[in-house]
Amino acid sequence: MQVNRVGQWFAAALVAAFAPFVANDVRAGEFLLPLNGDNVIGAVSIAMAEHEDTLLDIGRRYGVGYEEIIAANPGIDPWLPGAGTEVVIPGRFLLPDAPREGIVVNLPEHRLYYYPPAQPGQPRVVRTYPISTGKMDWKTPLGATRVAAKQERPNWYPPKSVRLEHEAKGDPLPPFIPPGPDNPLGEYALRLGIPGGSYLIHGTNRPAGVGMQVTHGCIRMFPEDIAEFYTMIPVNTKVNLIDQTTKVGWSRGTLFIERQAPLEGTDNPSHMDPAELDRVVRAATAGVDVSIDWDTARLVFQQASGVPVRVGERNFSRVPATVPSDAVARDPLTESPPDALLRETGH
Repeated sequence: MQVNRVGQWFAAALVAAFAPFVANDVRAGEFLLPLNGDNVIGAVSIAMAEHEDTLLDIGRRYGVGYEEIIAANPGIDPWLPGAGTEVVIPGRFLLPDAPREGIVVNLPEHRLYYYPPAQPGQPRVVRTYPISTGKMDWKTPLGATRVAAKQERPNWYPPKSVRLEHEAKGDPLPPFIPPGPDNPLGEYALRLGIPGGSYLIHGTNRPAGVGMQVTHGCIRMFPEDIAEFYTMIPVNTKVNLIDQTTKVGWSRGTLFIERQAPLEGTDNPSHMDPAELDRVVRAATAGVDVSIDWDTARLVFQQASGVPVRVGERNFSRVPATVPSDAVARDPLTESPPDALLRETGH
């Protein structure tokens, strides 16, 4: 019950902080690449639920996946939020800590970033889309690869392991499924050059699952997103599959933290260790004089809402100095809840 109270405080703080933004700007999905070392793109915004909306409907409308929209709106019924309910659209992102080239897939974020090649005389951009990733026993591999092939209206040849899984459930699969409404690959597929397996970035005939950890290792996109994405990606495009649960970044002297829940079945214990927060914050602020609200930073780490939250400000007027661990910068947009609530949730 107390966790719910903190969750409700957190959602209310997000609504208050980002109400001025316009939700209709979110769906485009293309952003100018930040300069001067910054790595924050987009904006958190607010949408009003309509009658019979679900959070999944609202998320898809604005280019946000299942886990993202659920985590950003604790305490709201995902199946019937209610007409007039203010729903946080988590459309602000910290770019992953990875080279800004080709395709970068951050698995716990359930999100893909594409950095198109630079065009002469044009500013660089990044595009981002929600995705589904491999479930606990069918993990999406990590590491560097490439787009090895592309195919429109692909046939699906279920691997033996998938056929055995379906047979065990009393739902046997045919040896192949042709293009059409029953094909789980959708209309477009990009094959990754990962040895020892058949891993794709593809569409789906079940868009409600986009943004969840539900696939057999492939990367699944909304049908409208893969239709656009497919036309942009040449064969041999680099692909970097990463696992970053805690991201820290700058925007014009303001420090943000974005925290994702670790993947189910993760074998990286550091993702659950609060020491990871200290490590990534100090890496991002090395050599910079900054005041950090550690109470809010720890709450962001605990809540894992997927929404970047302001936790500090750079002190431009002072000579850079070592940052004390208890440095605090109070801000009404990131004010911490009462100490009692922090204690009740393990702080």
